[in-house]
Amino acid sequence: MSETSQDFPDWRGGWLNRLIARPGFQSWASRFPLTRGQARRDGAMLFDVVQGFVQSQVLMAVVELDLLRRLRGGPRSAEVLGRATGIAPERMQVLLQAAAALKLIKRKRSGDYILARKGAAMMGVPGLEAMIRHHRAFYADMQDPVGLLRGPEQTELSEFWPYVFGARGAIDPQVAETYSDLMAQSQLLVAQDTLRAVSFKGIERLADIGGGTGAFLEAVGAAYPDLQMTLFDLPQVVPGATARFEAAGMMDRVTIEPGSFRDDAVPQEADAISLVRVLYDHADETVTQLLVDVFEALPEGGRLIVSEPMGGGAQPDRAGDVYFAFYTLAMQTGRTRSAEEISALCAQAGFTNIRSPRPARNYVTRVVTAQKPVRSS
Repeated sequence: MSETSQDFPDWRGGWLNRLIARPGFQSWASRFPLTRGQARRDGAMLFDVVQGFVQSQVLMAVVELDLLRRLRGGPRSAEVLGRATGIAPERMQVLLQAAAALKLIKRKRSGDYILARKGAAMMGVPGLEAMIRHHRAFYADMQDPVGLLRGPEQTELSEFWPYVFGARGAIDPQVAETYSDLMAQSQLLVAQDTLRAVSFKGIERLADIGGGTGAFLEAVGAAYPDLQMTLFDLPQVVPGATARFEAAGMMDRVTIEPGSFRDDAVPQEADAISLVRVLYDHADETVTQLLVDVFEALPEGGRLIVSEPMGGGAQPDRAGDVYFAFYTLAMQTGRTRSAEEISALCAQAGFTNIRSPRPARNYVTRVVTAQKPVRSS
C-alpha cells in the first residue's frame, strides 16, 4: 500500500497533541520565546469560547433594555440609564462596561457612554434584535447540550416554532404572525446575498416555495421589474403576503397559492423555483421528496435556487456547524446540511449543472443552484 501525506497525521498529530495537553508543557510554552505567542493566542481563543454564552446574555440584556436606542440620542451615564430601566446604577455600570468591552458602546473620559459603530450597525440589521429576543427559547435548550444531543421528546425552541411543523390542524394566528414577521425581517438579508450570488435574468416566472409573507419575492421583484412571481405557502400567511405585495405595488405580478408542499402539488407554471430557508427545516425524507416534486414541476431547462445557512462539510464552518446545526437540533424538524450534501440530493432528484458560488456572508446564507436537463431531440 502506498504511503501518502494523509497516512501520517494520526500518529504525528496524536504525539504532538498529547504533548500539548500536558499542563507542564503549557506552562513552559507560555514562557518560551518561540511558543509563547501561540500559547497566549490559544489561551485567549479558548477563553473566548468559554465566555461566549455570557457574551450572548450581555447582548440579550442590552437588547431587552433597549440601551442602543437610548444611547442614539447622545451620551448617557449609568445613573441616567439605570433610572430609565429600573436597574440600580452600580449594576447598570456592570452591563455598560460589558457592552463597551464587546464594542457595542464606548466609554467616554467623562464616564458617560455613547453608541459605538458596532452597536449602530446592529440596529441596522433587519430582524436581528427580534432574533436575539427569541433566543431565550434556544438558550434554554442549550443549558443541557448533552441532553439535546440525546434527543429530548420536547424542546423549548420547538414549542416557540410550532408553525414550522406545517399544517397540523388549527394554528394560532398570533403564533403564525410572530413567525412570519421574524422570518420576513431576517429574509431581507438572505435576499440581498442571494441576489448577489444568482442572476435571475431570463426567468419569466419564479415560484417561491415556503416563502412566508413574500419578503424574498418582494426583494427579487424589485430587482427584476419584469419578473412574474408565485408565492406558495400555508393559508395562514396569505393575508400578510397580500398586504405586503399590495403595499409594494406588485399584486399584478404575483399569484399567491395557499398550500403545503407535503400534501399539495407545487406550482407547475414557473420556469424557476426557489427554496429559501426551507430544506434545513425538514428531515431528509421530506427534502428528498420535495426536490423530486420540484424537478417534476419544472420545465426542461428550468432552474432551482436553494438558499439557506449550510454546514461546511469537509471544512467545518463556525456558523453552519455550530450555531445553525444546534439550532436545527433544538427545532426538532430538520438539520443543517453542507452544500455538497444538498448538491448530492439535487443530483439524486435528476438535476444537473449544480453549482454553489462562494458565499458573501456564510452566516447569512449560502446558495446552491441546479437545472433540469434538456432532453436531446
